[in-house]
This record gives sequence, structure tokens and C-alpha cells, in this order.
Amino acid sequence: MIGVIDTEGDCAEWTFSAEPGAVRAARAAVRERLHHWGLDSLADIAALLVSELVTNALRHATGPIGVRLVRPVHPGEALLVEVSDPIPDLPRERVAHPEDESGRGLQLVAHTSSRWGTRPGTTGKTVWFELAVP
Repeated sequence: MIGVIDTEGDCAEWTFSAEPGAVRAARAAVRERLHHWGLDSLADIAALLVSELVTNALRHATGPIGVRLVRPVHPGEALLVEVSDPIPDLPRERVAHPEDESGRGLQLVAHTSSRWGTRPGTTGKTVWFELAVP
């Protein structure tokens, strides 16, 4: 991990080096923060989806990978999770064939989250998703 920006308020942000250990570190950071916020019920799915997005970033990016969580503070709000990398090309959800080894990460995000999307940034892109709080 390169750095932690804020983990005390309603937002937590981390920056990870583009190396294989980033996936494990991002999963652990997300689980720990959700536990701290009392959102344990979202920890497994959030960690899985972050794992998919960080893995995608590792495959395509050479620079740092950002992970950001925004805690819901009002009833009906969802947990917002963002994964950013320095590559400007927005990912596309694709249909993976049964014999394909990859290509299912965004499908998993799309089918598991309540909403998801991408947006360009000043130095790359962000893929985000929301998880409804039970």
C-alpha cells in the first residue's frame, strides 16, 4: 500500500502499488473498514467486487490504484465503492464464453451491485458500484 488518505470519517481512501499484492491488501482494507463502520453484512460482496476491479486495473495499468469507500449516512443510501487507475480507457462489460479464462469481472459487478458505472478522471478512470445496505 502506498498510502491512506482518510479512514476516520464517512469516507476511506487507499492507494495501492500496481503489484499482485494489491488485490489482497485492498480486500483486507475494505473488510476492516466495513467492520469498523458496522457494515459486516456487506464485507464479503464488497471485498469480492473490489478484488475483481483491482485485478482488472492490475492487468491494464502500470500506475497506482485507488480504492475509495463512502459510508451511507442516511436510511436508504447505499455504500459507494470506487476503484481508480491511471489508464483513461473506460472498461466495457463483455460477454465471456464458457471457455474464456477472463472477462467476467464487470459482469459480476453489474449483476451483484445495485448500480455501477464508470467515469473518466483527470488522470485516468474510475469504476464505481453501489451496494444496498440490508
